[in-house]
Amino acid sequence: MDEKVRELKEYIDTYDNIVFFGGAGVSTESGIPDFRSPGGLYSEEGHRYPPEYMLSRSFFDAHTEEFFEYYRQKLIPPQSVKPNAAHEFLARLEKEGKLRAVITQNVDGLHQAAGSKNVLELHGSVWRNYCQKCGRFYETDLSIKGVPRCTCGGVIKPDVVLYEESLDDDRLAAAIEYISRAQLLIIGGTSLVVYPAAGLVRYFNGEKLVIINKSPTQYDGRADLVITGGIAKVFKSITEG
Repeated sequence: MDEKVRELKEYIDTYDNIVFFGGAGVSTESGIPDFRSPGGLYSEEGHRYPPEYMLSRSFFDAHTEEFFEYYRQKLIPPQSVKPNAAHEFLARLEKEGKLRAVITQNVDGLHQAAGSKNVLELHGSVWRNYCQKCGRFYETDLSIKGVPRCTCGGVIKPDVVLYEESLDDDRLAAAIEYISRAQLLIIGGTSLVVYPAAGLVRYFNGEKLVIINKSPTQYDGRADLVITGGIAKVFKSITEG
């Protein structure tokens, strides 16, 4: 265990009001591609439209069937995808009473699959869907072809935040509350460039701020500890001691 990882372990051992805020890098080590890195969804070619547009509300409304074709192919994880060491480590911390909340920008549900209970999904979840007409919720992966419809005839929409849509106010307020009260905030697997989620860091007033990411972030200078690398590898090092 190197010096920085040892320091992180000391922080975790010291505090019992810990909050984790994570992004796509938490799931890439489970085999889920991110958006912005080389090889990510945004670097793909061969589509009629840019990926950012295909994941927008405008595209959903104007090209609903094509939206679902792309969505099923790119956003719903295959059954072979499993939680990695980062998800499992955080679930254990919560079970031990040290981790108060996981705040995630991911929509894949891997934190819950690992056993985490208090997960605030800022951008929603691919495993929840709702009818735009009657509001009925469906827990399904929408694996059927075509445009899914409710028994009332309304179009079923994934409960994910598309481009041009706002984050859920209650979920955002809860995230701010957890971060503002935390003693230790661990940020992992996110470049902190997507707003308003990235702006949540400003609400932290606790003891220690830790950033674990493969590339620099705009908040590195504010952090008490910066670890460059994959978050699953870092947490695995702590577990194996």
